[in-house]
Amino acid sequence: MRLQEHPLHGSASGTRRVVTSLHYGQGSRRALLQASLHADEVPAMLVAQHLRRRLAELEQQGRLLGEIVLLPACNPLGLGQQIWGRHQGRFELDSGHNFNRHYPDLVDEALQRTAGRLGADAQANTALLLQAMQQALAERRPQTELQSLRQILLGLALGAEVVLDLHCDNEGVMHLYSTPQQAEQTAQLGQCVQARLALLANESGDAPFDEACSGPWLRLQQTLAGRHPVALGCYAATVEHRGVCDVRHELAAQDAEGLLQFLGLQGFIAGMAAPAPWDCPLRPLAGSMPITTPHAGVLVYHAELGAELRVGDLIAELIEPVSGESTPLRSPVDGLHYAREQQRWVQAGQSIARVAGTEATRTGKLLSA
Repeated sequence: MRLQEHPLHGSASGTRRVVTSLHYGQGSRRALLQASLHADEVPAMLVAQHLRRRLAELEQQGRLLGEIVLLPACNPLGLGQQIWGRHQGRFELDSGHNFNRHYPDLVDEALQRTAGRLGADAQANTALLLQAMQQALAERRPQTELQSLRQILLGLALGAEVVLDLHCDNEGVMHLYSTPQQAEQTAQLGQCVQARLALLANESGDAPFDEACSGPWLRLQQTLAGRHPVALGCYAATVEHRGVCDVRHELAAQDAEGLLQFLGLQGFIAGMAAPAPWDCPLRPLAGSMPITTPHAGVLVYHAELGAELRVGDLIAELIEPVSGESTPLRSPVDGLHYAREQQRWVQAGQSIARVAGTEATRTGKLLSA
């Protein structure tokens, strides 16, 4: 294992923070896994601790067939943010920006830098376009620590054939996010980690990290179609390790083994056991329906997390404690109740649960803030 430190630039306070990456194995092929880009999503960091132990064993056994990069806690900015004794790791306090949004779009620069150089060989074209994106990213000069963090993380991921961004929900079942064009690999990943659901979209809004890794290749294929073939250079997915309180060694060990099984299926690890049979439904992210609150109140759930609901099924009731008014909150679609709010006092207009339907009905930005 090789440890590398990547200093952040742009600090306004004189602090020095680094992103640490652990590199296992070697070779021309690379896979990358990073934990807790939303720094208060702790289950992913525990999964990473089990991954680092297992990857060290696999490396010692000579079973790694390429380089596997692990970022065990990829967001040093978010790790240090406390407000009145509570950890706040989703948004950067200086800017209010979500750590998992607004990653650089390098497609236009890649096309400009490779104009007149692409040919009929898909692999050669992919290599040229990757090199162009890497050069364009390296030439950027970040002005803030957040810009620097985005540049470092994307720089480590560019060139990786597999990128897995490890998160968790507020309260939720194991689920995934990826793209429709890569549904086959997503189904494999879902089988390996025993996900209850995978949500698919090409553009979910505001350029999250996983889409910044896989999305450019989809756009380059479309832009260059009929002129120059391009291979899909990266499979990327977000893995949601249930809810924030699901921090248990038995779950983390199970999830780590599932991720390693998936890397085995992708040719990065020799001799991994085949995953157990498991059906992971693939549904459109545009079919995921948020349930919002018409007024503030005490939230009392009735539907079990992970239940398949029908239209009109009661999910929760919302009780206004002064007036005593009780409002039923019902499912707007047939679908899987896969995530919900952990707080039990909620404000008006707050999204408190999500149900994944089978039909794409929403447009615009599909992710929460």
